[in-house]
Amino acid sequence: MSSLPPAVDPSASQLELAPLRSVLLAGGGTAGHVSPLLAVADALTRSFPEVSVTALGTEAGLEARLVPQRGYPLEFVPRVPMPRRPNAAALRFPGNLRAAVVAAGAAIDRTQAQVVVGFGGYVSSPAYLAARMRKIPIVVHEQNARPGFANRLGARLTRHVATTFPSTVLPHAQCIGMPLRREITTLDRRAVREEALTAYGLRDGLPTLLVTGGSLGAQRLNAAFAARAAALSAAGIQVLHVTGAGKDFEPEGTDPEVPYRVVSYADRMDLALAVADLVVARAGANTVCELTAVGLPAVYVPLPIGNGEQRFNAADVVAAGGGLLVEDAQVTPEWVDETVVPLAQDRARLDVMATAAAGAGRRDADLAMVEIIRSAVRTGRSS
Repeated sequence: MSSLPPAVDPSASQLELAPLRSVLLAGGGTAGHVSPLLAVADALTRSFPEVSVTALGTEAGLEARLVPQRGYPLEFVPRVPMPRRPNAAALRFPGNLRAAVVAAGAAIDRTQAQVVVGFGGYVSSPAYLAARMRKIPIVVHEQNARPGFANRLGARLTRHVATTFPSTVLPHAQCIGMPLRREITTLDRRAVREEALTAYGLRDGLPTLLVTGGSLGAQRLNAAFAARAAALSAAGIQVLHVTGAGKDFEPEGTDPEVPYRVVSYADRMDLALAVADLVVARAGANTVCELTAVGLPAVYVPLPIGNGEQRFNAADVVAAGGGLLVEDAQVTPEWVDETVVPLAQDRARLDVMATAAAGAGRRDADLAMVEIIRSAVRTGRSS
């Protein structure tokens, strides 16, 4: 992704060409949808201080908490999952979808949105359809290597389509990377490392391993590394282990001089990334893009369920040499001994991997999205 042209921060002359007054951002359910939505919202308000940005989500998704916390208004639509098999839910689906489209259309009308920007998930399909009915421009951003139903639909309704990974197949797509939080895109790991060490009670001069399964945690990672806490400490490797809410544990047999820190949630993930020399993590799109953006070598363990998109999310950085891909079933205490310990101790190899990871990363996708949104409003159409 590093070979792509950089995005351009909108200038005053561009503002005159495409005055943005109101933008509706649709997406929610999981952090994978909400995080890029908020990154784009922040980029819009930085670039166009007068713009009104509203999010469209469901009452049950993470957006119900995260969007108001960031200070943006949130409109709700009913959650309408795609039926997987012919049953009573499938019979109710057309009516439920119609109600969601009506709700999305009402939100467009109330906010007087000039453009609808979708990030996938249950919210985006009705938003795309409501925008199409009103002949309002549509912009699509797909986070995963394999697109979901909503964005496959959206991409058929517009030419303004952006993807995170070059391998993603969608009509009219241009690869721009993942819109990321400002605290990640501006992170200088070396400059804040001392602060990060202090924040997490870690020591300078020791190789540092970050283990994380995301906000929900990953039981496979938690179990394997909990079983090898003492061995990692004995090998001189300090660990910051983010277990997920309610899944923390007390590491046993560790050396106080080689800390093994367990936290259920990292309030300052930027500091967690600043302190790490190596990361073991799931391969969610946001995780892959944050790690490559800051140039961190990683061992990616794709979630073994779903449509397999996590394996494809990590494919480019692994091919570039910036990470390793390991099957979930292979993550055992013995695997920690045989693979993770020698890798964490190999400074030269980690340096090579870090350079490769940084080469696969991109930090300006939020501004690239602003340019695409501005272009959609300027042309006044989706096609």
